[in-house]
Amino acid sequence: MSQSHLSHEETSTSDAPMKVADDPLWDLNPPNPLPIIVRATDGKTHDKDHKKRTDKVKLSTVLQPDDLEAFYARYAEVCKAGMQALKKRDRSKRKKTKAKKKTGTEEKK
Repeated sequence: MSQSHLSHEETSTSDAPMKVADDPLWDLNPPNPLPIIVRATDGKTHDKDHKKRTDKVKLSTVLQPDDLEAFYARYAEVCKAGMQALKKRDRSKRKKTKAKKKTGTEEKK
């Protein structure tokens, strides 16, 4: 997931920042906060055969800076719900190989 500021649309010049000769960074201080665009993908750029996928899921939304904290709170809830659906890893195979290695090294001594 990534986020970045959206630039202002140049439709109305009345609320656009005024260029000041003394301030070389005049455009870094807009009168109103800039909206933020949040982009996310499903993270699956390649399939099992390491070929590029064309059906990659892409999402984006535009948020006001005041809504950002509430958005991330809801996003965290969604991520936690997705984590609960995951299965635990089967580590019994790993334990068996470690036990075999230990018994193998003890027999050599």
